[in-house]
Amino acid sequence: MSLESEVDLPGGAVLPGALPDALRAELIAFRRDLHMHPELGNQEFRTTAAIKERLEEAGLKPRVLSVGTGLVCDIGVPGEQWNGGPSMLALRADIDGLPIPDTKSECPYRSTVPDRAHACGHDVHTTVVLGAGLVLAELHKQGRLPRPVRLIFQPAEEVLPGGAADVIDCGALEGVGAIIAVHCDPRVDAGKIGLREGPITSACDRLEIALDGPGGHTARPHLTTDLVTAAARVVTDVPALVGRRFDSRSGLAITWGRIESGHAPNVIPQHAELSGTVRCLDIEAWRTAPDVVVAAIDEVANLHRAKSEINYVRGVPPVVNEPGVTELLREAMIARRGVESVEGTEQSLGGEDFSWYLEHVPGAMARLGVRTPGERHVRDLHQGDFDVDESAITVGVELFTAAALVNGLR
Repeated sequence: MSLESEVDLPGGAVLPGALPDALRAELIAFRRDLHMHPELGNQEFRTTAAIKERLEEAGLKPRVLSVGTGLVCDIGVPGEQWNGGPSMLALRADIDGLPIPDTKSECPYRSTVPDRAHACGHDVHTTVVLGAGLVLAELHKQGRLPRPVRLIFQPAEEVLPGGAADVIDCGALEGVGAIIAVHCDPRVDAGKIGLREGPITSACDRLEIALDGPGGHTARPHLTTDLVTAAARVVTDVPALVGRRFDSRSGLAITWGRIESGHAPNVIPQHAELSGTVRCLDIEAWRTAPDVVVAAIDEVANLHRAKSEINYVRGVPPVVNEPGVTELLREAMIARRGVESVEGTEQSLGGEDFSWYLEHVPGAMARLGVRTPGERHVRDLHQGDFDVDESAITVGVELFTAAALVNGLR
């Protein structure tokens, strides 16, 4: 592999420059193949096999996780002589798709799997880490990799509480000193990244509620448990109650996605179901959220004489970017593409299980711009028409490659 140019760093160090055209084209083709064959969490067998095969072609030794999908791969051996010690920088990608249809009508690489789509950009994340791994493997062969690097291809990010826990249980963070990741952002132009110190995503939990009562005729609601009204009051009153039991700055929000009850207009049903999400900007508020939310639901249900059964599914805490690793990403991006390529970004209410890694090692996530500059239409995440400007793949590879080298020179 030939690197076309190099960027000077203080002290005479160098970073690899633009990717060779052949590798750039290969990575786009790889991403499109993944896009055409999305697999749900813990079912990513084809995806895992494709990644493994390409890494082995590069002379690497990837290891499939014991859960059956996903893999890790080291570039360099921690026991070798390295600058500053053996602590590895981990590059993490998530590899699963979503259970929604791909609605892109005229796209040669649209999903071939019914009701499955890579509508969150995980195909891009995977390709970026793969591409960075191929470049770094070549640098290691040339004796130009200052510290070992671990590639982590994680399954089941979309399945609460996230596949990161399985990766950690498999020992993937042993020997890791820091971890980095990117997430596609359709509101940031390709060629740029968004960075933020501290919280960059939010906590996200799932809430499932069943309400039960005797039901009856709509002519005699006073003799029944009016479950439709009870469910409606849970929908409106619980968020209001919870909002008064947390500091407003915690940003805790309950949003409902499903409510089902009844079959006939003149029959009060005996059963109702609701489900939604609990999102929170503040990690301390997130730790106490289950008790407060469950208590509020019980209060409202009891007021309407409904029996409640609550399944509060713990999801993920916020991703909190460690300042030093955030600065590493900033330095790497500026070294590759200049100061104008980095912009600030806000904390989102989206959840990401990358946060679980940060409970063990310092790390940071960058927002990878995937919008074609000048494009007005935003193809938002988790929508069937989601797509990216594929030049973002090169940007992500260059960012991770530079980060690995800058980290080794610190």
